[in-house]
Amino acid sequence: MKCEIITIGDEILIGQIVDSNSAFIAKELNKIGISVHQISSIQDERQHILQSLKEASERVDIVIITGGLGPTNDDITKKCLCEFFQDELVENKEVLKHIEYLFEKYIDTPISDLNRQQALLPAKAAVLHNEFGTAAGMWFGQDGKVFISLPGVPYEMKGLMDREVIPKLMSSFSRPVILHKTVITYGVGESALSEKIEEWEDNLPENIKLAYLPNLGKVRLRLTAKGENEQHLRNEIENQITLLHEYIGDIIYGFEDDEPIEVVIGRLLAENGWKLATAESCTGGRLASKFTKAPGSSASFSGSVVCYATQSKTEILGVPEKLIEEKSVVSAEVAEAMASGAAEKFHTEFAVSTTGNAGPTIGDSDAPLGTVFIGIKTPDEVFSKEFMFGNHREKVIGKSVNKAMELLQETLISYTGKK
Repeated sequence: MKCEIITIGDEILIGQIVDSNSAFIAKELNKIGISVHQISSIQDERQHILQSLKEASERVDIVIITGGLGPTNDDITKKCLCEFFQDELVENKEVLKHIEYLFEKYIDTPISDLNRQQALLPAKAAVLHNEFGTAAGMWFGQDGKVFISLPGVPYEMKGLMDREVIPKLMSSFSRPVILHKTVITYGVGESALSEKIEEWEDNLPENIKLAYLPNLGKVRLRLTAKGENEQHLRNEIENQITLLHEYIGDIIYGFEDDEPIEVVIGRLLAENGWKLATAESCTGGRLASKFTKAPGSSASFSGSVVCYATQSKTEILGVPEKLIEEKSVVSAEVAEAMASGAAEKFHTEFAVSTTGNAGPTIGDSDAPLGTVFIGIKTPDEVFSKEFMFGNHREKVIGKSVNKAMELLQETLISYTGKK
């Protein structure tokens, strides 16, 4: 069962927005055993849309389109769908009623004829109710193929995928089982890791595929199994992971399984009744942002200080000026003082700090570009580690965040074992 995703919008092609819709749709389809064969982004242009629909219908069983369903004249997806299916637009009274309800309850501006025209839908389409917006989704069937049109607004698209599209696809098609298991490794680059596990990789069963996913200081190894028997696939994957531990057990720090490391850390903290704070200089709040994106993070994450300027380290975190003068703002001692200051300020058992030279200029320290110190405060001690992350600013910041997460998770696991 193959699907193609087509995103419509000039704003994607000129780089004004990033196409996050396709990633979400592909992930949700994969969960139910539908493989995405191709993803395309195309212009809001009639011939381009019609040609893309024709070509997709020759390649796959399911075509999902997002975008071009707004009320303005440049949104032409519905007209193109009518032309493609030799159909016509008719008013859907239920959709019109929903549009009027949304304007009455949530929208300050008066409803216009353009808004009401969004209730004009192709007669051959099954309407997919868009709870969060005025653009209804549409489902077409033709010659054994399915065409699904969704709005481009991400939260509207996600609502339709969850409530309408996925249940309808599951009831309409028999599908194979596709399972993924992602192993997270830290501290070894992609090529070195490949050499370490070459023998294991060469002996993987034919129905299990391996992908390397490197990302700033860590490499994820994604195992994908495809077949008919879910339990058999799960057993196969677990057996292979057991064998993998014999090769690289020392650098495996967990499994993703749709659960990022910040969620794992949050759970470790919550389960043990611990609190965490962060003190960031070179990472500029990105570490704290990781934690606060996770729902329920307030149960374990107390707060953060972004002390980018040297003065803020002394005034807010209490790092002694003499220490900075003697050791430099980018040093093990300052990283440890920052972590201790954050733990004291927020009354937490654990704290993590970052201080370094991300570039492109040296700043308030003579430490070489790419030098980063990460400090960890625990209930019993404070320590730090030094790293050299290169000379590219974004790379340095990204690696700093990932390494801080790794050190923190490792520390929490060791303290969990002491309880």
